[in-house]
Amino acid sequence: MRALCVLHDARSSTGLIGDALSDRGWQVDEFLVVPADQHDSPNIEVSFPDSSTYDLLVVLGAPWAAYDDAGIGRWLTPERRWLSGAVAAGGAVLGICFGAQVLARALGGSVARSADPEVGWVRIDSDVPALIPAGPWFQWHYDSFTPPPGAIELARNAAAVQAFRIGRSLGVQFHPEVTTAGIRRWLNNAETTRAHPDVADPVELLAETDRQAVAARGRADTLVAGYLDRIFPSG
Repeated sequence: MRALCVLHDARSSTGLIGDALSDRGWQVDEFLVVPADQHDSPNIEVSFPDSSTYDLLVVLGAPWAAYDDAGIGRWLTPERRWLSGAVAAGGAVLGICFGAQVLARALGGSVARSADPEVGWVRIDSDVPALIPAGPWFQWHYDSFTPPPGAIELARNAAAVQAFRIGRSLGVQFHPEVTTAGIRRWLNNAETTRAHPDVADPVELLAETDRQAVAARGRADTLVAGYLDRIFPSG
């Protein structure tokens, strides 16, 4: 089985989700949308691979807004069409944070600036804890999605809808893939300048990530196993 992980920027990685798929014998390929040398001018032309050659598309986060058609539309619009085409053809998509937001838009939902941005480790209310444990999950988002028509909401908290499924696809607002190294990479690349004011201390954020490391790996494994067992095989 082959999974294509879409990395929108060079500062992100497949992390725990890539590991969980590899541990189950999947071939995990990566596709980078915006190269490091284009990070500050990301509105570039991108040709997405043939989705039919993969069993699963894993669409990860990004530092940009999923509704910024003016700023990244030269690849965001094709990506939306690519995802909608994949789903229409019976394909499976696992969308994470920005990836879930793009998936929502691609299928007729919407994305907007959130009144309650979330940065840090947050618990959620889940209807299916065997698939999506209550957490805590790592969050780093300033926008939120409205699930597309026909989607089933699976998890939420006071700030936002946190997960939805539609057909063989699943979108989650949080970051199940993150590791301490990944968050440190975000922090070292000026992401702290965008942090929500309630996040007082990046050092403590990393320390909490270290404390969560073993449990976070278990939650990521549960999510991947639950997705592959419950949603991926369905029509």
